[in-house]
Amino acid sequence: MTTEITPPIELVTAGDVADHFDHRTPRVEQHHLDAIASICATTVSARETAEASRDWWPLTMHWALRGEVPKAAAILCRPTSTTEVSRLLAYCNDHSIPVTAAGGRSGVCGASTPVHGGVLLDTTAMRGVAEVDDDSLTVEVLPGTFGPDLEDHLRPAGLTVGHFPQSFDIATVGGWVACRGAGQYSTRYGKIEDMVVGLEVVLADGTVVRTGGAPRAAAGPDLNQIFVGSEGTLGVVTRVWLRCRPVATSERRAAFGFDTFEDGLDACRRILRRGGTPAVLRLYDAPESKRGQGGDGSVCVLLVLDEGDRASVDASMSIVDEECLSTPGCAPRDVELVERWMHHRNDTSALQALTKKGFVVDTMEIAAPWGRLSSIFDATRAAMLAVPHARTATCHLSHSYIDGACLYFTFAANPPAGEVESTYTALWDAGTRAVLAHGGNLSHHHGVGLNRARFMEEALGSGFTVLRALKNSLDPKGILNPGKMGLPLPDGWEGVQWP
Repeated sequence: MTTEITPPIELVTAGDVADHFDHRTPRVEQHHLDAIASICATTVSARETAEASRDWWPLTMHWALRGEVPKAAAILCRPTSTTEVSRLLAYCNDHSIPVTAAGGRSGVCGASTPVHGGVLLDTTAMRGVAEVDDDSLTVEVLPGTFGPDLEDHLRPAGLTVGHFPQSFDIATVGGWVACRGAGQYSTRYGKIEDMVVGLEVVLADGTVVRTGGAPRAAAGPDLNQIFVGSEGTLGVVTRVWLRCRPVATSERRAAFGFDTFEDGLDACRRILRRGGTPAVLRLYDAPESKRGQGGDGSVCVLLVLDEGDRASVDASMSIVDEECLSTPGCAPRDVELVERWMHHRNDTSALQALTKKGFVVDTMEIAAPWGRLSSIFDATRAAMLAVPHARTATCHLSHSYIDGACLYFTFAANPPAGEVESTYTALWDAGTRAVLAHGGNLSHHHGVGLNRARFMEEALGSGFTVLRALKNSLDPKGILNPGKMGLPLPDGWEGVQWP
């Protein structure tokens, strides 16, 4: 297993790396560093801790060009076992030292940045597949295992998990779970929360707990789901049991063009309503179709791919054909468009290139019921384009379910050098509030982190009190990933002043 972490953009600096945030954080004394070093492998190298203290959040790429990270951890820890994680958390809890867990750091919302310093707990030394149960179609895997390594282990046994996010090459299993990730084949295989059978989690005080493990148990609430999507704020995942599937023996592809995005949305809704579950069902608005899907600016392109047993694939694709071609104005497109997407789907080089030129570029993915998607599509693009210096706001549908779907907005702006951060913030404020006002949710699969933390209470409403209560119960000293998801800080801790 050789997959390694890929940095989002090189830290450009002539000297020491600087912290972007200058708020006061809990001090980690030398005797604390010595004690932690006796528990697991560590480093206090300024360069290594700084590099580990950032992820793919696009705003931090601008900071990196100035030699800054959001906030560097005091110490980087690389435990190799659940026992070491337990001892580490117990010590940090006793001494009120912040701990931020990180895996491949492929997140785009700042979730794994240690904005309160302290310990950066790197899980990537805990990698590998422990057991595959072919009868039950489950796999036991360690959290620092990268996606390609997991699939390489399963393929010789004729199995796959089927989770292929855009960050597949640089994301870990623990990160998938922590941020409630979605793969590009989710309409067939589901999101990560549909794949989790059980978890091993270390709580803030070092207690090791096991959740789940049985199919469709009725022994109270599903405790797996407390930790799936919790972004390391409630516990650190140290082992995961996932459902897997037989490797597909059949695949079919198709492409269609629609006169309007709304026509395409309705066709996708009808496909799911009839029980069609093609692995890939991606509908692009006219500008995105022109930019990369063979459109001319007047057509919205739908790309379809399904895989699995031949009988189920044929049935699903038959529904796709019927519903698309029954839509007035819809016509088949060149199926090679799907192959083109397959070849370029994980390429993020354009993001780095535009960032280096001073552009503000990011994506915002949300989910909503089918009946709300059209109004969200219109309102969100309009809100973003009304922000000063905005250049474009486009959209595609990326994941579909029987009750709704994910809309994935891409936006860009070209502000003056001194207005990069304010423009970025204004675009997120405008887009998110338009989504929430029209019945969408806060995030579909990128998570919350620091970037969306300010919207959490607004998005969850009174349900946010339940999340706060969970945090106070499982992490009463507030040491786990503080400053994220809008959760309160311990008394006396100074918060990040952003935005």
